[in-house]
Amino acid sequence: MNSFESFLEALLSAPGLSGYEEPVCNLIAKRWQPLSDEIQVSRLGSLHALRKAAGDGTRPTLMIAAHMDAIGLMVKEISGEFLMVTEMGGVDPRILPGQAVTVHGSREFPGIVQMIPPRFLPEAIAGKPPTYDTLFVDTGLTPSELKRNIRVGNIISFANPPRTLEGGYITGHSLDNRISVAALDVCLEEIRNYNLESNVVFAATSSEEERANGARTSTFQLMPDLAIALDVTFAREPGVNDHRSFPLGKGLSIGVGANNHPALQRRFMDLAAEIDMPYALEPMPANSGTDAMVMQITAAGVPTLVLGIPIRYMHTPVELTALKDIRRAGRLLARFITSLNEETLSGLMKE
Repeated sequence: MNSFESFLEALLSAPGLSGYEEPVCNLIAKRWQPLSDEIQVSRLGSLHALRKAAGDGTRPTLMIAAHMDAIGLMVKEISGEFLMVTEMGGVDPRILPGQAVTVHGSREFPGIVQMIPPRFLPEAIAGKPPTYDTLFVDTGLTPSELKRNIRVGNIISFANPPRTLEGGYITGHSLDNRISVAALDVCLEEIRNYNLESNVVFAATSSEEERANGARTSTFQLMPDLAIALDVTFAREPGVNDHRSFPLGKGLSIGVGANNHPALQRRFMDLAAEIDMPYALEPMPANSGTDAMVMQITAAGVPTLVLGIPIRYMHTPVELTALKDIRRAGRLLARFITSLNEETLSGLMKE
């Protein structure tokens, strides 16, 4: 296993739900320290890795954001030997029964999600999909042990390890959006020995799954001249086959719509064509549902673009993507960064 794959597996194994990103943040900071000139963590827990422009004088700043927070569960009630739970970040309860989880209490406790057996449910709901009112987590602890070690508000993360599949695919929880963090890692490696003509901040943002507060505050703090949000998008799967989904392993999506700056869109299309990298245009007639929503409207406004890596089974513990699309995202970003000079920057910011 190479360095990139080891880091990706570590990312997909680390806890770090929205607002509780410290474990994954520390992992990323350690990895990016030798690849950047400065590392800092914002007041809301977003990680900023700065590559400074070469030379003296004031230079424009590019911000590239990939949110590092993950979806999961929270303890809402302790009922005897069991934990009643609610969602954090949008988790469909239909996929939860039988899932292995980790409860983050006084220490990490393994657990499983289960549901009330249908034969014991009221007839009106017995044949219907599970809801959070019929789901619970079993840790094996006694009631007294639960009270000593776990409290209402403790978070619960998915515990299944990532797995590689035939054909160059990887599956696991938290691909949304840790694979984009891995793509930024590829980019940092690609530009390691380049003298840059602009400052570039690689931002692993917090709390995107809950109102994008990490990107909102980081953009205000950094005040970039240009911004890119790298996130996941829907790949084709049964029942998801229209213009809103994209084939796996066939490159990235480039956002088109009000949340995307036309000059940045054209620039990335041209760069992808130059290096013969496949891509698709993703219609975004309304908000993109990414960090770009808040980055774009910070202060007087920031020209922003959304790039997407297709994944299947979004917001489940078994999200799936093509490894080569992660690497493609990193290489395309590196190509953009190393192509920036005074002339191109001026043109992008004026259009």
